[in-house]
Amino acid sequence: MDIKWIKTFIIAAKHENFRKASEELFLTQPAVTKHVKRLEAHLQITLFKKAGKMVKLTAAGHKFLSYAKELLASYETGLANFELWKQGYSRKLVLAVAPQIASSFLPNLLRKFMKLNPDIEILINVRNSFEIGEEISSGNADIGLTRLEPLQKNLHTEVLHKEDVTLVGPANRQLSEEDALNQYRLITNNHPEYWEDLLMDIKIYFPLIQTMEVNQMEVTKKFIENGLGVSYLPKSIAGDEVRQGKLREITAEKIITPLSYTYITTKIETAEVSEFIYFLRRALSEINS
Repeated sequence: MDIKWIKTFIIAAKHENFRKASEELFLTQPAVTKHVKRLEAHLQITLFKKAGKMVKLTAAGHKFLSYAKELLASYETGLANFELWKQGYSRKLVLAVAPQIASSFLPNLLRKFMKLNPDIEILINVRNSFEIGEEISSGNADIGLTRLEPLQKNLHTEVLHKEDVTLVGPANRQLSEEDALNQYRLITNNHPEYWEDLLMDIKIYFPLIQTMEVNQMEVTKKFIENGLGVSYLPKSIAGDEVRQGKLREITAEKIITPLSYTYITTKIETAEVSEFIYFLRRALSEINS
């Protein structure tokens, strides 16, 4: 039995039309008919019956369809696993990661983890923080790293890391907090968790402050570099640019700066999930010590 016959049968059954099946499969219609006929000959039973210009599954066709889908899924999974084996992988871990985390401390930690675990294939899905809970809940990823605590009740979520948030301005000016918030627009909404309360506190001392919403950290940093505003950013996000002299930290005077939390969320704790979480906790504790 040729796996191409199985795939053609499944697509033909979906459309109940050989012409539409041929279009989806990029085959000629006679080739679709040939695949189906060969499968029927192999199984020694009729899978389709004609119904005008359409075809309908026979009782045998309906019965075989579920087996055919299982066969194709097993074949494709086996090929994927074999390809991983050829590349030296025997295990896989899928991470759903918020952009702010993916572009800050994660790359360096991932490099170390992959060096310690060369048999684990790592797949990264970058998602907004509010999407990550659903990614884990639906089984699209094994581990979520997010700046916002997920709402889904079927997940296990813990605080992985917390850090200070700092006011950041352009590097070419030495600014006080008062000068920064009076002379520049405050770039807001680039973090999913702390801005609502923080902005209320700022307006107590600076009621006439002008704001500009920018929902991406990387864009925020570029805007600050170019003198378009100032913003409150987690230190891990702004750290490289501060060290490189592209941004400047501004000392807090009146405003009590918040903390930024990184949450780790899981649904099923496999061996790979446990290894990664254990590694992350150790690595982050070493960074903070």
